[in-house]
Order: sequence, then structure tokens, then C-alpha cells
Amino acid sequence: MDVIHIAGLTKDYGNNKGIFDLSFSLRQGEAVGFLGPNGAGKTTTIRHLMGFLKPDHGTARVLGMDCFKNASSVQDKIGYLPGETAFMDNMTGDEFIQFMAGMKDIKDLGYARELTAYFDIDTRVKIKKMSKGMKQKIGLIVAFMQNAPVLILDEPTTGLDPLMQNKFVDLIKREKDSGKTILMSSHIFEEIENTCDRVVMIREGRIVADEAINMIRDNMCKHCEIIFDNTEDAVSFQKLHLDNCSRQENAVCLLSKGDVNVLISQLSRYRIKDINIRSQSLEEVFLKYYGGGRS
Repeated sequence: MDVIHIAGLTKDYGNNKGIFDLSFSLRQGEAVGFLGPNGAGKTTTIRHLMGFLKPDHGTARVLGMDCFKNASSVQDKIGYLPGETAFMDNMTGDEFIQFMAGMKDIKDLGYARELTAYFDIDTRVKIKKMSKGMKQKIGLIVAFMQNAPVLILDEPTTGLDPLMQNKFVDLIKREKDSGKTILMSSHIFEEIENTCDRVVMIREGRIVADEAINMIRDNMCKHCEIIFDNTEDAVSFQKLHLDNCSRQENAVCLLSKGDVNVLISQLSRYRIKDINIRSQSLEEVFLKYYGGGRS
């Protein structure tokens, strides 16, 4: 049985706003990156999974339960971080954590204390005096502390510094290894590459891709920047790759997916001053689905 199962999910707000006929699922222990620009429908989808919205058509299920009809039971099984957490500013971080633990009927705060130390935050500070990054840490502690079998995280590292982003990635890997099922929306593509098994991409309320990370990696191209000794050689090489090559004087930029040995053989005919080769990023693959520079 799929832990999360979405079938034909539709919520039409009019003017082509909403989500339309979404279908995808997550198995136990799978981490899936949910990608899309602002307004694409990520948060609307997540709100259906949390039982906050009733779909016009289709279903959203968690552990076999209808998310809207059995919202309370579903929420007991989910550690949830919303895109914007509503805090009580006059509480300290510790008071807010205890308040949320009471709401979730969590008796043992041992894991919350462990997470507090892990994220290195002073929870005695009033929330109204906390930075955005500190508030995000509190939100993460609340999401993880109930040790639920499912984690749904909406932009989980917003406001975190690079060190804390890395600690978050390590935590996600640890939770996944323990068998948690994780759906995570994010704009930080390295984060998705490092933690997720699969990527679901949504655009204008519709899924445009659902692919395994390993499959995406296998299909990634390489960016090659080649500086030739002279412009004539650069022009000659460019003629071999007219469809995927650009040139500025003696510098050529090539997007290559073919056999690297063929490229090496071609370059051996010329005098090369410098060469830089890097793999295409997940962000560049993502942009392909959004018409080039759209984001």
C-alpha cells in the first residue's frame, strides 16, 4: 500500500488557478521533492493532504485514510511544517513547543529536546525577538518532535544559514533511513538532489514530470567551456556542434550528452588554452520544464 496516494486531485479556483487532475504516490521510506514556482499548486496540494481543503474531484489519502474525511486521524500520522508557521509571539520558543506538544498529545518531549540541541537554538527567547531562521528552527522542531511516520515539509529551510541547511539534510537522511515517508517542497535544488529519491514537478496546477533522481542524473548533460588558442580553431570546432554550441571569439560553450571519448578525440585536433567541464544541475533540468528562464 502507498503511504501517500493522490488520484485525480482537482481544486479549481477559476481563471486557471488551482490544481488539476494530480496523480502521484509515495511508498514507505521514500523521499520525494515537490518542485514548482510560486503559485504552481504545491501548497494547495499539501493542504489537501493535511485535510484542510476538500477537493472538487479526486482523492488524497495517507496510510489508506481519506485526508478530508479522516483529517484528525491523518494529522496524527503527519509531522507537518507549513510554508508560513503561525507563531504566538509572546511565548518563548520552549512555551510554544510545549503548547504544540499538548495540541498533539505528545507526552514525551525527549525528541524535542534532542532537536533543540541539534539545531543549536535557545528556546528561552521570546518568539517576537527571534530571527526568521530561529523561527524556522522552532517550526522544524514542532514538525519532527512527534516522530510521525509521514513528514510533509513546505519550504523547510527558508531562513536557515548554510550550516543549518546541511544539518537539515543530514536529519532528513536519518529520518528516511528510519523508514519515514517524506514529501518536501523546496527551491533549493541541491537539497533535493541530496535527500530525495524522486522529483515531482508541478506547473500551473498540473504535473509536468515525475522522475527518479537517478534517472534525471543519467540524462543530465555536461557544460563544457573551451578556450581555444585562436578564433579559427574555435570556429572550426563550433561547426561540429551547431545545435548545442555557442561561441564568443575563441571561447566555445558546449552542452554535451554524448560519449566523452568522442569529444576528447575532436578536441585533440586543436590547441586548447583552457577547458572547464561541469555537470548540469537539477535546477537547469527543472528550468527546462518551465520554458527556459521561467521560474
